[in-house]
Order: sequence, then C-alpha cells, then structure tokens
Amino acid sequence: MSKERDIRPLAERCRPHSLDEFVGQKHLLGFGKIINVILEKNIPFSLIMWGDPGTGKTTLARLIAECCEMESYFISAISSGVVDVRKIIERGKENKKNGIQTLLFLDEIHRFNKAQQDAVLGAVEVGSIILIGATTENPSFQVIAPLLSRTRVLKLNKLSEEELLQILDNALDRDEILRDMNLVFEKGVKDKIVGFAQGDARLMLNILETSVLLSDNGRIIEETLMEAVRDQSIYYDRAGDRHYDTISAFIKSLRGSDPNASVYYLARMLISGEDPEFIARRMVIFASEDIGNAYPNAITIATSTLTAVKSIGMPESEIILSQCATFLATSPKSNAAFRAIKSAKAIAKEIDLDIPMHLRNAPTELMKDIGYAKGYKYPHDYEEHFVNEEYLPDKIRDKVFYDPTDEGSEKSMKLRLSRLWPEKYKC
Repeated sequence: MSKERDIRPLAERCRPHSLDEFVGQKHLLGFGKIINVILEKNIPFSLIMWGDPGTGKTTLARLIAECCEMESYFISAISSGVVDVRKIIERGKENKKNGIQTLLFLDEIHRFNKAQQDAVLGAVEVGSIILIGATTENPSFQVIAPLLSRTRVLKLNKLSEEELLQILDNALDRDEILRDMNLVFEKGVKDKIVGFAQGDARLMLNILETSVLLSDNGRIIEETLMEAVRDQSIYYDRAGDRHYDTISAFIKSLRGSDPNASVYYLARMLISGEDPEFIARRMVIFASEDIGNAYPNAITIATSTLTAVKSIGMPESEIILSQCATFLATSPKSNAAFRAIKSAKAIAKEIDLDIPMHLRNAPTELMKDIGYAKGYKYPHDYEEHFVNEEYLPDKIRDKVFYDPTDEGSEKSMKLRLSRLWPEKYKC
C-alpha cells in the first residue's frame, strides 16, 4: 500500500512541536523568560499575545496547551460568537471540578466587542478557563480594561530575515514532501522569498509552497518566484496599528526632509490599498503644520494635489502623490504657525480678556459715544502701511505667539517684523 499523501498546507506541516523547533521570540522563550517559565513549571496563566501575522502566536499557544496537558479549544473571533465561548466555559467549569485545566485560545480577540469580551471575563476571574487571546492590534485600544488587568500582555516581534531563513531551511530539511523533491534554488531566490515575507513565517512558507508548485522539475528561479508572488498584498489593516504606524513614519520622514524615506512609506501605503485621498489630506495638514510660512506655496500645492487625486483617481494619482511628497520633504520647514495657534489657544482658554476699545466695531452712534473704535489708526494711511499701535489686550501686550524661523520665506518675514516691532522681534 502506498503512503498516504499529507495534504495539509506547508505552514501547518512545519508547525513546531517543541520549543527546540521554535524560531524567534527569544525575549519570551529564553532562560528565565515568561513562556519558558510557564512550560518548565507547568503553571499556565491567561495571556494576550500581540504581534503581526506569522510571528508564532498560535504555535506558542499550542505548545503551552500540550506541555501543560490542558484540554484546549482554538476558535476565532471572526467565525465564533458568545454562544461558542459559553459552551467552552461550561466545559471548563466541569473540567475544573475534575482537576483538569481548560485552555480557550481566542484568535483575533480584538474583533470581539465589549459585551462579547465581558462573557469571557468572568470565567477568567474564577479560573474556569485559561485564556490566550491573539491579536494583531494594540490591546490597549481593543481589549477591555478588566480583561487586560487579569492577563499578561506579551508583544511578539516581527521575525528577522535570519530567523525566516532558518525557518525556510528547516522546512526544506524536515518536510518529507519537499525533501523528496530535491529542490534547487537559483542564487539569491531564497533571500528574495524571505524579503517578500516581511517578517511573516506563514506567508513565507506559503510563497515557498507556491513557488515549488510552479517550478519546472523542482528548479526555482526568480521568474518562478515572481509568478508566485504576483498580486501578493502585504498585511496592512487600515483601521489598525499598521495604518497608524505607516502614516506616522511617512509624516515624520517628510518632517525630517528625507524624500527617499517619504516616497518609500508612500509606496507601502499605496500597494497596501490605503485611500489616496487620506494621504493627500494628511499632506495638506503637513504643509501648514510643518512648512507653514517658510514656503507659503506649499499648502497651495498640497491642496492642488488633493483636488487632483479626487478628480483623477488611481493608479495615475500615485504620480501626483509622489511629486507632492518629494516636494514637501525637500521644502524648508517651520512649525512657527502651528506653535503660534497652540500658544494663543492656551492663553485664550486661561483668561477672557476684554477687546481693546479702539479695535471694537462701532456700527451705531451709541457705541461711538461709549468709545468703541475711538482712536483707531488706519495702517494704510501711514508710511509702509504700518503704524505702531497696540492690538493685544493690555494684560498680554508683550506676548509673542508667532516667532518666525530663519528658514525660507520666514527669514524675510522675521526681518520685517524686527523692523516694525523691534521691542518684540530681534534678528
């Protein structure tokens, strides 16, 4: 009788069955580290595992369940609901009476709403179940505080290229199907497979498996790999950490005057399906907040970019976004206007000061008689269209909210202000 073929995906066939086989997360698995201690002392407790896809969350939960000899249930918050959870909790209560521990592994726990998470909370409190929740999103925002306080949050790191290469080589050495195929890789192809995975072991093994399927007699060349990853999208949750982290890196690269990093993060957002109008709106804000009067035309160009993106759409809009991003990155920078409004708002909230009488509007004779607008000097009647007049309330008359930099157009603005208001501005 011929040996039955294992039809499981490669990533499942290669799942580690012991800590010795597990690669990565040394900050959790090393001597004296938390998961190592759980396994050595056989004392499991509830955890929230937070990390990107393919970093080992499910595998570590399986190792804990197996080592600690728990009756385990692995469900996903996407396909399961409170009814499923309650059945497991009832089973956990019965097991507890018989001295058996029950593990509930809840994948994508951030998908459960508050009421659904509350259903788990009571069982964790009384020890009916050991909960291991897995999430790709920051649990501080997605998991209710009472549940967080009763669990230990573990952050799993993205796997390094060296760790991914080790996992790939282990698969080639240990998987019976791959080992029997006598695979040959063109120089550099393994490194490219690792690069495409972007820290995700499962994705890497899926790419490897597809490449093997498409290969000619087990010879994997670059053309084979490129066909395997055609239209491969990277993990990017537009409502989650990846969204906020990437746009943050993009804005900080613009602010740091690095056009290369700026266009790189722009590219990452675009290939991940980010809304191009969202990117354009952020650049409009940036043009005012971080460039401001150092180059006043920046906001006009950014606004024109937003209008063009709305009118043209993708994929052509990526060229417009790239032009704007590289322009903003290389423009002189100033946050003086941003600091001015922040400072002024703080004073305005702190105390309600009377508007000086000479600045008030006087549409009626009564108001004129009271003194509204009395003594106001019209600047256009004076040389340089300027008259030395006090406009701030008397209590804060010496306050300087807008302090222009020496960058770009603000340098000439500062020079003019120092001539008009020498007591406030110095060059």
